[in-house]
Amino acid sequence: MTALRAPFTTLALRRAVFCLAGVVSAVAILSVPALVPALGALLLWASGAMSQQPAPVVAPVFLVLLPLTAALLVVLAAPIGRALGAVHRSLADRLLDVQVDAPPPRLSKRISALITDGPGWRAAGYGLLKVPLAIPEGYGAFCYVFGLVNLSYPVWWPLFRNHPAGTRLGPVWALTPFGAIGARTFAGALLIAAAGLAMLLIAPWLLRAGTTLDLAAMRRLLGPRRLAERVRELQVTRARAIDDAAAMMRRLERDLHDGAQIRLATLAMNLGMATEKLGVDGPPPDLAQARELVALAHRGAKEALADLRDLVRGIHPPVLDNGLGDALATLATSSAIPVAVNVELPDRPAPAIETIAYFCASELLANAAKHSRATHIELGVLRCGEHLTLTVGDDGVGGANPDGPGLSGLARRIAVVDGRMRVHSPTDGPTRVEIELPTHGGTEGTTCGW
Repeated sequence: MTALRAPFTTLALRRAVFCLAGVVSAVAILSVPALVPALGALLLWASGAMSQQPAPVVAPVFLVLLPLTAALLVVLAAPIGRALGAVHRSLADRLLDVQVDAPPPRLSKRISALITDGPGWRAAGYGLLKVPLAIPEGYGAFCYVFGLVNLSYPVWWPLFRNHPAGTRLGPVWALTPFGAIGARTFAGALLIAAAGLAMLLIAPWLLRAGTTLDLAAMRRLLGPRRLAERVRELQVTRARAIDDAAAMMRRLERDLHDGAQIRLATLAMNLGMATEKLGVDGPPPDLAQARELVALAHRGAKEALADLRDLVRGIHPPVLDNGLGDALATLATSSAIPVAVNVELPDRPAPAIETIAYFCASELLANAAKHSRATHIELGVLRCGEHLTLTVGDDGVGGANPDGPGLSGLARRIAVVDGRMRVHSPTDGPTRVEIELPTHGGTEGTTCGW
């Protein structure tokens, strides 16, 4: 049943449109080298020069136009390739939901920069590669389009082939991958429909093969180089790390100013007033008021200690000194929803990774308690190779938005250490969030659970 439904899915239609666009691009690319000479010959013919002296005029014209065409194509190859690459990246994004990052822009508009434009020349190479790539794409699009057409023959046959008996009619032709098939009778129309059904059943596989090859070439030639992409990622993550550090410093300053500092100032004031009440000179001290002031100072000191303890816990939870497993177990006990914790760590990751994993788990548990309406949460940590995978799943209502402020902020935070996050949260639930972190803070290795 899946094979029968495959040709009629939205994905198959989008792939067919993408492949048709690839065939059109290949035809346009093949026509470019002959465009300028043909235009020159057309102008000469329109001016009457070719009719007066055809041979002496045409030969010099083509001897001049062909080198000019070659030089013009060399100069314009890079910008045309970039424009063609932008179009195909947009088609891949809109039709196939595949995003290919654009290469860095050209920094200069001089002719020398056009000739030395590496990304532009790679895009031009992709344009040339579109010609052979158009063969499997065109074959898949042909089977898809004409498979639908051939499948319709028995439907319209009784409407247009209802001539009186004895009338001799010419055959109705249908295109198939094995050549044209002619039909004079309704049985022949059924044979064409069977061929159309076979074409439709094989079309999704051909379309998938064509688009897979095209996307592989697109990622290789139209995207940024791996080194350039890596440098850009490091620049972005460095900027995010600086912003996060600045935001944390501002938050600590605000918390100290609004919390512990005010409490300590109140404590000092209360102790000063108590000292005045218990002074050695003057009237007898008011012991009741002095006790009240000392009690207020004592309570303020405890509250200031609690605020400082919270600030320290926000920077680096002391419970992490015993390891990530104990820290997550302690965190689970404070959750409003029952949490089952499963930690499998043969050895401890880097301290920075432990801290990030702890705060990610804390935020995900808080989000689940606030929004999921779940009755049970599973929290797991697994190490595979050089990566640590943190998983938080609940049996709630689902609908978590990865682009929302909470999860997107979490994704930006873990990207600083080359972390990745995947969210699976259908509308009716359940929700499952997986966060993958390198165990040594930014190293690459084999992934697990993805």
